[in-house]
Amino acid sequence: MQELLITNNKKTWPINWGKKTSIMGIVNLTPDSFSDGGELNSPDKVLNKVKNFISNGVDVIDLGAQSTRPGAIEIGPKKEIKRLLPHLKNIKRKYPNILISIDTFNSEVAHEALSNGADWINDVTGGRRDKEILNVVSQFKCPFVITHSRGNSLNMNKLNNYSDFLNDIVKALEKLTEQALNRDIKKENIIWDPGIGFSKDMNQNIQILRNLKIFSNFDFPLLIGASRKRFIGEILNATNPKTRDVGTLAISCLCSQQCIHLVRVHNVKLNYEILKVADKIYRDDK
Repeated sequence: MQELLITNNKKTWPINWGKKTSIMGIVNLTPDSFSDGGELNSPDKVLNKVKNFISNGVDVIDLGAQSTRPGAIEIGPKKEIKRLLPHLKNIKRKYPNILISIDTFNSEVAHEALSNGADWINDVTGGRRDKEILNVVSQFKCPFVITHSRGNSLNMNKLNNYSDFLNDIVKALEKLTEQALNRDIKKENIIWDPGIGFSKDMNQNIQILRNLKIFSNFDFPLLIGASRKRFIGEILNATNPKTRDVGTLAISCLCSQQCIHLVRVHNVKLNYEILKVADKIYRDDK
């Protein structure tokens, strides 16, 4: 397991990284995110959400100002920065010790965010959309989440045909990782995300979850972001994303059992409580 990493005197991993299932809490600043778009429409609401997450055991805040749901329209880096920076600065001012990940695929956004106190970059394209983001991550020596995806928000649902599904994902992650390493991003700063819901249907998402060990074998920490996603709704016949937390909790328990480093979730309190029990069962003696 990886231990605490110190970069430029900044804490860039949760203190107990690798010793429990860490929690990344989703803070959407977008009006069109699939689960809670438009809810956080004031600085006070954003700060209250972060306060709630911190009081309920979050390890990392994932702040996003560009929706990546299927069908989402790209707003462009300038508008994304304008939407993101005031909230980032407010959060860092109020809660200077909380780790903040920025959910973006734009290099300009990544640079501005890291310059203003952000700690991680979480790129759903893994550097595929804007390769300059690799230079930004390298410059700031920060953790970088490399996610498997295909296409973009407008066409990814049509790009779920694979010749060898799991192997194709691994090969794509390896290629993106090689590109990152070639830009002097340190191996110990790379996190893999197999991309639940991105250019994958329900059965493919389940196949990933049944085979998490395949991805763990590559010695990169794993992030699983399944929270409230459509395939859970398809299984539960739950059209409202907010009614999919129970299904999300089932996946979080699986992640604990499989010693996954990090889960990205909407409901931090419920996931913290269930993971505290699950980690006691599956990870307490590891």
